[in-house]
Amino acid sequence: MQTETLLLIIGAAILALGIAVFQYFYKAKYKTGRNKVYGLIRFLSVFGLLLLLINPTYKQVTYVTVKPSLAVALDNTSSIKHLGYDDESEDLVSRFRESESLNNTFDVQYYSFGQEFKRLDTLDFKEKQTSISNVLHSLEDIYGTEIAPVILLTDGNQTYGEAYQYTSKNLNQQIYPVVLGDTVTYDDLKLGQVNVNRYAYINNKFPVEIFASYNGNNTVNSQLTVTSGGKVLHSERVAFSPQRKSQVFNLLLPATSVGVRQYSVQLTATASEKNTKNNSKNFAIEVIDQKTNVLIVSNIVHPDVGMLKKSIESNRLRTVTFSNAVESISKLNDYELVILYQPDASFKSVYDQLDGLSKNSITIGGANTEWNAVNTFQNTINQEVTGQQEEVQGALNVNFSAFVIEDIGFADFPPLKTSFGDVNFKTEVDVALTQTIGSFNTENPLIATTDTNGQREVYILGEGLWRWRAQSFIDNSSFEKFDNFIDNLVQYAASNKKKSRLNIDYDSFYYGNGDVTLYAQYFDKNYTFDSRARLSIRVIHEDTKKVTDIPLLLKKNTYQVAMNNLEPGNYKFTVSVVDQGLARSGSFTIIPFDIEQQFLNANVTDLRALASNTEAALYTSAMGDQLIDNLVRDTRYKPVQKSTEKIVPLIDWKWLLFMIASLLSIEWFMRKYNGLT
Repeated sequence: MQTETLLLIIGAAILALGIAVFQYFYKAKYKTGRNKVYGLIRFLSVFGLLLLLINPTYKQVTYVTVKPSLAVALDNTSSIKHLGYDDESEDLVSRFRESESLNNTFDVQYYSFGQEFKRLDTLDFKEKQTSISNVLHSLEDIYGTEIAPVILLTDGNQTYGEAYQYTSKNLNQQIYPVVLGDTVTYDDLKLGQVNVNRYAYINNKFPVEIFASYNGNNTVNSQLTVTSGGKVLHSERVAFSPQRKSQVFNLLLPATSVGVRQYSVQLTATASEKNTKNNSKNFAIEVIDQKTNVLIVSNIVHPDVGMLKKSIESNRLRTVTFSNAVESISKLNDYELVILYQPDASFKSVYDQLDGLSKNSITIGGANTEWNAVNTFQNTINQEVTGQQEEVQGALNVNFSAFVIEDIGFADFPPLKTSFGDVNFKTEVDVALTQTIGSFNTENPLIATTDTNGQREVYILGEGLWRWRAQSFIDNSSFEKFDNFIDNLVQYAASNKKKSRLNIDYDSFYYGNGDVTLYAQYFDKNYTFDSRARLSIRVIHEDTKKVTDIPLLLKKNTYQVAMNNLEPGNYKFTVSVVDQGLARSGSFTIIPFDIEQQFLNANVTDLRALASNTEAALYTSAMGDQLIDNLVRDTRYKPVQKSTEKIVPLIDWKWLLFMIASLLSIEWFMRKYNGLT
């Protein structure tokens, strides 16, 4: 307490004493023995009021005992039920909840995991994927450097994600794995990855790569069979042993009919095999009877040209051929799409031929484009000729309606070189990207599409696209996003379908362990994206006739719906716009596959490494009581007493206010009772 405050309190006591003496002793008309009581009460009440005015502060120290946290994370995937340990895992959780010693020592929190990590609500053991590494990262985010051991109830079998036995080396928490599953090794034949292209061409053979493995200590024989529609397409004898635990089979299968074709690969089980679920695997391909042939016409050698071939042919439905302007005239009609790269005066006959054939095209301009000539022999675009170039970047137009386009980071891509000057279109145009210089948007189109009397054209008014593809690879470690963007442009230009106000994007088949997602876009009568609409999808299982109605959700400029809960089978669907009378129909197939049922044993090796890396121990499901005792007795996990010191002003002490009010009330009552005014 400061000296100044102490002096004020002493002064307040003297002043209060003086007021009491003055009123009840010095100026009192009647002096009785009660005056001493009156004086004491007056002194205390006045002194209390003066203390409130001075409002001194005092220290308040509180002590709290904090228990360490304990996280219990339970594997909620179908592999636990498949291995027959679902009841044991629920029993373990009940024992943890009912253990007084455990709950007195720890603040216990319960979680479940599969594809996602979340608070434990209910257990159904229906999750289709497991990522233990995601569990470890999530727990690290929650508890940080806090003392918080983790009980991990799992079979240790992970279907995707980082190798968790190595991820655990950087964790601060101790991980105590509780093994849910059989630790005894049995003979087990297993089909692993089946690699196959998504598309195949009619009357061709398509390659299939099959990985098979064996877990056991004997030499076993089996039969590898590939069937489709009840017909055996391939069969061969195979042998495995402790020295030959895995094999790769490369097959060529015929594509004999158009559409989605389902196939089944099977390994005949051995007599001692317990798990036969992983002896079979299904896959599918879509057989098509048409391929898009693309012709690139260019009189110059440029990195963009080679990049376009690589990007377009990343889709196996496309083939690209090169030609110059003169040689291309006689073969334009052999291609579904023509790309005109930096046209010059020699392209006049090419443009005339395209116009006569009503052939779709993509025009790419740049520093070598002779716009003064191009402006004269086509009636779609007019580029101001200034003889100067400039470098521009692209900004995505969210109102672009020709097709769904994803923002793959256009604003951060390197600039393209284009001709300086205004760009004017002589027909209705749909702008996908506009030109920007720094933060300034010039409003000139960088990429635009037109559709005139069924003839589609795409204009890319800048060269240097190869830099965009390279930057996309740097950003995503893959060319996939950029190649999909180019594929969308090619798909639009190569298609002669009329523009629709309701567009849907979906795959013809999905695998049962993956996402089943459909995308849609709806436009008003001016072909402007309408975010106010209500879209729904009706899905009908062709065999069971079960009907499922699901609303589509708006995300940015696309409606989408996830149908991951649908059972495997063939489906027909209709996407409709509520109260608008617009609908689009289609069909897809869900290929049955449950990766969680491919495991026979618990992954004890990786779980033991996980425990060792975090200075913990491995337990089996029968050692629940021992785990509880060891955690309670572990000196690393003791409650911590924390003190909190607060500086509290006296005016916050409510008892002082109550005491002053009580003293004043007592004094008033005594005076009235004894006839004093």
